[in-house]
Order: sequence, then C-alpha cells, then structure tokens
Amino acid sequence: MSTITLDEVEALRARVRELGDRAELAALCDRYVTHLDRDRDDDTWFDAVFTEDVQLVFPMGEYKGMAGLARFQEMARGTFERTHHMSGNYAIEIDGDRARVRAHLTAVHVRRGAEPGGHFDIGGHYEAEAVRTTRGWRIRRFAFDLVWSAGEGPKGPGPQARRASAQGGAR
Repeated sequence: MSTITLDEVEALRARVRELGDRAELAALCDRYVTHLDRDRDDDTWFDAVFTEDVQLVFPMGEYKGMAGLARFQEMARGTFERTHHMSGNYAIEIDGDRARVRAHLTAVHVRRGAEPGGHFDIGGHYEAEAVRTTRGWRIRRFAFDLVWSAGEGPKGPGPQARRASAQGGAR
C-alpha cells in the first residue's frame, strides 16, 4: 500500500481547481448567450456576466462599460422578435485569475412579423477575456468575428460590409 505525498495532494488540488475554473468559464459563456435569448426585457443579468469595464466588439459596433449597455442591445431587440444563440467548442486557457475562452457561436434571429423561414442566421467565433472576481468569473472583453450569414440582416449595411469596415479600423 502506497501513501500519498503532500506534493501529490497539492497537484490534485491544483487540478481540481483548474477543472472547476474550466467548468465555471464554460458556464459563464453559456449564461451570456442564454440571457441574450431569454431575458430580452430584463437587463439585470449584466452584472452576473460582465465586469463594470466590459468591452464588447461586434461587426455592427463596439461598446465599453455597463452604463448604457441596454441601449447598445436595442438594435437587436427592436429588429428581432426572438433569437436562439448556441455556443460551444470551448478552448479555455487559464492563467491565475485571468482566462481566455475561444468558442464557436451560431444564432438564429427571427424578425418581428416575419413569414415562416423569415430569419437571419449567423455563425462565427468569439474570444472572451475573463477575470476572477469576488463574485466569480466575469467577462471583461468579448469580441465576435462573423464568419457567415444568411437571410436579411438588421437594417443598414449588410453584416459583411459592417465586418469589413470594422476591420478597417473605423469604430
């Protein structure tokens, strides 16, 4: 019968903490996309997902901070009656109290008053930078890169045009 050394116990503790952090970070990303679909008229969830100084980067624009974040989301709320976001294939890198999550995202956006099949679909990937806070992991920066789209997008230039202008540095 062998005995477990203190080094082995410490290694197990570190591994358990890493696995717990990975599970919490995946749950944080899932919480974000779930709230996008479910809590369309309730913005109280922001502090359960983001830091106060959050930076969001999307093809249609960029936003920093929590104040006024609900207004930033109004374009989607005003255009689409329902949405369905799916996130997965998480690649998680943890460095102490900081982490980076890279994942894939697909979403279906159903227009208000749309005929059956009248929706705007997108797919791409995102990178989220998260930090450990006293309230758990929170997203500090979230950047979405649009890879493909199908259907009629939001009013204004098409998503590919917005993506090209955003990559050109116009923010």
